[in-house]
Amino acid sequence: MGSIGTSPVAENGSDTPNGATVTYDGENKPHSGDGYPPSAAETTPESEASKKRRMSMLPLEVGTSVMCRWRDSKYHPVKVIERRRVHGGGPNDYEYYVHYTEFNRRLDEWVKLDQLDLDSVEAVVDEKVEDKVTSLKMTRHQKRKIDETHVEGHEELDAASLREHEEFTKVKNIATIELGRYEIETWYFSPFPPEYNDSLKLYFCEFCLNFMKRKEQLQRHMRKCDLKHPPGDEIYRNHTLSMFEVDGKKNKVYGQNLCYLAKLFLDHKTLYYDVDLFLFYILCECDDRGCHMVGYFSKEKHSEESYNLACILTLPPYQRKGYGKFLIAFSYELSKKEGKVGTPERPLSDLGLLSYRGYWTRVLLDILKKHKGNISIKELSDMTAIKAEDILTTLQSLELIQYRKGQHVICADPKVLDRHLKAAGPAGLEVDVGKLIWTPYKEQG
Repeated sequence: MGSIGTSPVAENGSDTPNGATVTYDGENKPHSGDGYPPSAAETTPESEASKKRRMSMLPLEVGTSVMCRWRDSKYHPVKVIERRRVHGGGPNDYEYYVHYTEFNRRLDEWVKLDQLDLDSVEAVVDEKVEDKVTSLKMTRHQKRKIDETHVEGHEELDAASLREHEEFTKVKNIATIELGRYEIETWYFSPFPPEYNDSLKLYFCEFCLNFMKRKEQLQRHMRKCDLKHPPGDEIYRNHTLSMFEVDGKKNKVYGQNLCYLAKLFLDHKTLYYDVDLFLFYILCECDDRGCHMVGYFSKEKHSEESYNLACILTLPPYQRKGYGKFLIAFSYELSKKEGKVGTPERPLSDLGLLSYRGYWTRVLLDILKKHKGNISIKELSDMTAIKAEDILTTLQSLELIQYRKGQHVICADPKVLDRHLKAAGPAGLEVDVGKLIWTPYKEQG
């Protein structure tokens, strides 16, 4: 349950592949040298030879590199991850599960043969494990945009573990889900129980998170389900925004269902069936129909490492609205209430670090701008609940701290602070601490 990171999300409608889509509801021909179109005798042998060559490639082997026409009508390089026979087709009629090598794994999908440019086929290369790791890391660094909500990466995995993870989760098992009024394309594999293996789409109750194979099952369930918000205690309400605290021990099925759901959008989140040790904080938008989940974060009830957040996710329909930043800020407000410093669960991916570094930068520089006189890292930590090590590394990355005469000195030039604050971007939705009514878990006990 310990994965934090940011997802490479391109805005819907852009000309680059953009992963999960939320559903609301003149031709040049060859000519001969004399200026006249070539005769059939001139063209037939070449086209027949070309056709025979292409047919000899089929079916394509797993590992084949080829260009594939994506939904933007442009061709992108892909690698064949898996293949399956087309029902009722011939011996060479297959569909292919492909990975777009320029982009994140969440774009992987099944494609038909006519989407592939067979003239671009490259031979299968038997790569070494180290090469695969390098290739995957390059993929994560190409054409990715920072998204505030979902943090990913495999930097903590060794080569063997990475290969095992990729093999086990290589094919996305659930294509879409229905959650409330949204239909959402999934991003990654999630290990649902075996009886759901043949389901390309699942229907979730947005309040209790039970999932079904058919729409009719969901409709029957909704007539019986008396929940209109997540099970647990409402600890925050500010206008239409609410936060509920759900104890994994008291609401085990809900916690497990939430993990199944979250895994569809988090690449290397560890799925814990034993959710007893965790608290889940569910952020909701509320209206007259109920409280609709926007995202969540989880935290251990007892963390020896002072972790105040394990996993964090904002669901795709609600991304780019500041909710991810709100969730991070909320986790620190809980730490303040507990009277202790906090830090996100390690290891952080590179993009996860960027998300948190942005939060830490905004909070620390706001204080430095307003503060008169000297201030120590310990004092900053006491004021913000940010761990001293995180404060130190953040200020060092901004070149705002120097080591003089055996101690760290913060250099807070106003113009430099303004420049860094502008680069950090907007703070997002603000947590109104006056609306937070919460008792720390140890005191509840």
